[in-house]
This record gives sequence, C-alpha cells and structure tokens, in this order.
Amino acid sequence: MNPLELARAHPEAPFTVRFDGREIEALPGRTIAAVLWAAGITAWRGTRGGGRPRGVFCGIGVCFDCLVTVDGRPNQRACLAPATPGADIRTQEGTGHDD
Repeated sequence: MNPLELARAHPEAPFTVRFDGREIEALPGRTIAAVLWAAGITAWRGTRGGGRPRGVFCGIGVCFDCLVTVDGRPNQRACLAPATPGADIRTQEGTGHDD
C-alpha cells in the first residue's frame, strides 16, 4: 500500500523556487536544503577567502555551512528555512555582503 494512503495524507501541490536563475520544483513542508538536495544540488555556498564549496553539514542549524541568500537576504540557513513558492535562492559567496 502507498504510504500516503496509510497515513491518510493529502499533500499540497508542488510549487517552484528559483535557484541561481533555474526553476526547481519544491514540495510543501520542505526546507530549502531538502529542495536543493532533491534537485541534485549539494553545494550552494563558497567559503570566505578560498571559495570552497559548502552545503549541508550538520542539518540542524548549528554549523552555518548551508548559508544561502533568499530574496536578497544573505546568511539564511538552508537547513532551517522553509521553501516558499517563488523564492529566489542564490548561491552565497563569503559573507553574502559583497566582500
């Protein structure tokens, strides 16, 4: 039997977000990190200085490796921030303040 039927779940319809200009399908209730992972994207931040790629490390909002810029606001933790319809998500370089 389908797990959704067992739980009597009625999920809402998917929606889209934009990541670095690319449309990505998102499911309601997922974090930005989960949406990016589901789309096969595992890195979305470059470190200060070296620009080394980073994505989710701890997954609970402690480490700050998963920072993204969302709708122009830098330093949003992708593992905690919910994906919202039409969100403009950008790879964050360094501090996100044009350093």
